[in-house]
This record gives sequence, C-alpha cells and structure tokens, in this order.
Amino acid sequence: MPYLEILAPSAPETRKRAASRALTDGVVTSFGVEPSTVTLYFMPVAPHDYAHEGQLGHDGAGGGTRVFVKVHAYRRTPAQRRALAAAITPALAACFATTGDNVAVYFLDRERDEVAHDGHLASDEAEQQPDHTA
Repeated sequence: MPYLEILAPSAPETRKRAASRALTDGVVTSFGVEPSTVTLYFMPVAPHDYAHEGQLGHDGAGGGTRVFVKVHAYRRTPAQRRALAAAITPALAACFATTGDNVAVYFLDRERDEVAHDGHLASDEAEQQPDHTA
C-alpha cells in the first residue's frame, strides 16, 4: 500500500512504462514511502464501456476520455494528497493522450484497522512494530 487503480482507455505499453515510473516516483516523493510498497493497476476501459454526459463511447470532443484514478492508502495530510495529485496528473494525461482537466484523482484513505495484509489487520502489526513503508 499505496495502490493506484487507473481506469482509462487502453494505452501503448511504452507510455504505460513511462507513466509507471513517474507515478511511482510521485507516490514515493509525496507520501514518503518506499517504491516496494507502491502498486499500480492499469484497468483498461473500452470505448463501449465508457459514457460521459449521457453519451456512450467517445467521439474525440472535449479533449479526450476521462481518466479516473483511485488512490488506496493510509490516511495522509491534505498537503500530501495535494502533492500527489500535482505529481501524477501530468504523467497520466501524457500516458492516455488527454489533458489534465480530464484526470480525476480520488483518495480512498483508510485507517490501519481497515486494512489487512496476510490475514492480519495493519493496526495489529503496527502495535507490534512501526510500519514506516505504508
């Protein structure tokens, strides 16, 4: 953790590779975590699985399909969330050939008692030893 779910049109692997590095670096810098804790999920959305303003698909108007990103992480400060949004938006826009206006980042913060790894609540593990990598 942190995990980023990226719902967007399909993109070439070369652009996703470049975005992967930039997104991971953005999370590491903004949240003060190790790269080994950052996971990205590129979840392609086909044109017939996307609608905006009541219109199914995308006709190229309005600067491109919207990119929706869900950031799953332990609670962060507004300054950290602001820094992450600023750091990752340009990379996402470039990856999916759209504008920053079409990139929406939603933070789904969780407390440690709402997350389990290997069948154990993170809050239980934190009581045993501090986790500085989440």
